[in-house]
Amino acid sequence: MELQNLTSTALIHTNVSFTSKDEAIRYLVEQLNQEGKLHSKEEFYQSVMERETLSATGFEGGLAIPHGKSSAVKEASFAVATLQTPLDDWESIDENNRVELVILLAIPEAEAGSTHLSLLSELMTRMADPAYKERLLQAKTSKALYASLDQEEEEKERAVSHTGKTILAVTACPAGIAHTYMAAEALVRAGNDLGVEVLVEKQGANGVEDRISKSQVTKADAVIFAADVAVKDKQRFSSLPKVTTTVAAPLKNAEGLLQEALEKAEKAPARQEAAEVEVEEEEQEDKPFKTEIKDSVMTGISYIIPIIVAGGMTLAFAVLVSQAFGLQEVYETEGSWLWLLRQLGGNMLGTLMVPVLAAYMAYSIGDKPALGPGFAAGICANLIGSGFLGGMLGGLLAGYIIKFLKKKLQTTGTFSGFVSFWLYPVLGTLSVGCIMLFVIGEPLAAMNQGLISWLEGMSGGNAILLGVILGAMVSFDLGGPVNKAAYTFCIGAMASGNIMPYAAFASVKMVSAFGVTGATIVGKKYFTKPEQEIGKQTWLLGLAGITEGAIPFMIKDPLRVIPSLIAGSAVTGGIVAYFNIGLGVPGAGIFSLALVEGPSLFVAASIWLGAALIGAFISMVLLIITRKNKLKKQSRKRSDKTEDQQVEMKEAVS
Repeated sequence: MELQNLTSTALIHTNVSFTSKDEAIRYLVEQLNQEGKLHSKEEFYQSVMERETLSATGFEGGLAIPHGKSSAVKEASFAVATLQTPLDDWESIDENNRVELVILLAIPEAEAGSTHLSLLSELMTRMADPAYKERLLQAKTSKALYASLDQEEEEKERAVSHTGKTILAVTACPAGIAHTYMAAEALVRAGNDLGVEVLVEKQGANGVEDRISKSQVTKADAVIFAADVAVKDKQRFSSLPKVTTTVAAPLKNAEGLLQEALEKAEKAPARQEAAEVEVEEEEQEDKPFKTEIKDSVMTGISYIIPIIVAGGMTLAFAVLVSQAFGLQEVYETEGSWLWLLRQLGGNMLGTLMVPVLAAYMAYSIGDKPALGPGFAAGICANLIGSGFLGGMLGGLLAGYIIKFLKKKLQTTGTFSGFVSFWLYPVLGTLSVGCIMLFVIGEPLAAMNQGLISWLEGMSGGNAILLGVILGAMVSFDLGGPVNKAAYTFCIGAMASGNIMPYAAFASVKMVSAFGVTGATIVGKKYFTKPEQEIGKQTWLLGLAGITEGAIPFMIKDPLRVIPSLIAGSAVTGGIVAYFNIGLGVPGAGIFSLALVEGPSLFVAASIWLGAALIGAFISMVLLIITRKNKLKKQSRKRSDKTEDQQVEMKEAVS
């Protein structure tokens, strides 16, 4: 990017004296106005000062970059001033910063996501070079400073004895612009001084840049995380010694961080050398379709688990208190404390969960630009009542729409920021929204209504079959449209005086959670550590009749988990229906135990709870068996592959 194209010698002033930050900003605003860059200097000044209230524009090493994005700006430009006496009153990230170089950016509102980002990132990258910044500060005239803006420093030939060490780094700051690039540049320069190869992945406003590959991780000695936000895909570096610090730290002591990383690498136990085939395997930009789908689903799951647990336990608490202390009326009264807790937990599960799932599935495929369309897809899934299955479909659609747009609408330079932050999200949201609302919506609504009508025709003589079907529906999609159709039917039946369907529904609601917990305890060795941790919590959700706790298991391995849960749930529903147990009060889980109706309270409660435990036991056994068979099948495939490789090697030798 040519900085000289966005300024002029008339906008550059050296060795100026100011008594305050406000005076410096007003002076540079006046220079921009005199050069015809502004429609209104007062309006632009206000926009700059409003930006100053949001966060510090002073950085480190005497630098400050105030900026304003306003319709009062005619064309993108910037003004520069070097100060005779440094200013101490400029709010800076480094509290000891004394400002002696001020660069005021004037950006039209329409270029807020393009020119602004490109110019700021370019300045930050260049300012990370102390020699470049010093050259600007030492310029005696405006012409000299102007000439230095794009003057490339002559590279000095140095005989550097390369140590053979490689350090990886990831830089990321909240805005994804300034410090992300400055920290990266500082680490690379320090690496050159030490004779260490430094590879930096920048996770900034435009997504991931210079992504580190698998082979680079394999060959590296350590990794530095210089970030003030969560690092994306951090698990990629799990095998490496780590140094974790703030994104500003490399600007102060990049060499020290590299030395610390090298020391940790020396003390770390020797890593097992990867097979040659793995070393050569690169992390391709275009993953295989199956792998990409799997990674997308796993990413979505990882982000919804905290929401499921937090929302489920909040709702469980409200249900427990209302049913244990006879506060059902308070629970149903709008605005009451129990009603508010119920709404909080219910909205986390019913409103927030699906958009988060869809958004982060889309994010896994299309990176940051896909987040907006992903959230939109999840909201659409809620609007059309398609549950988490619709959210998954929407998340995949949003991700692949953004991926398609990124391939077909590629730009470079100042226009790239506009495309990433405006065009991709807007087109993606409109596209996925239209597909979800106008293509998928009506067919799903018609299916749900047809399902409810079919269930209504099954009551009476087919009571046992109805219980079996209701049980299967409850655990088929765990809170999705099929589950909601069963719930709607049960509530309608209760209103008509038939209280058996809801008793079956409430009992079955515990089966999936109990089954998952039992499977991860009894068959612990067949499940991963994350699955075991989830299993420890789902039984608590099951006590309150919350099925969503089993969703991560279902999404990860639906072909085995769904039939296992359905089998146990169908048995539970059939048992409750066979003994004609009833429940005339809306609720779910163990807290309905004292409210069930039958031959006697004790007998009815025993059958109702016993049916849930029997169903959970059946599901638990099936979950363990199917997982065990899956692992055996995978083991046989690996064994067969190894044998084939050995045969090929023998044939090659002979």
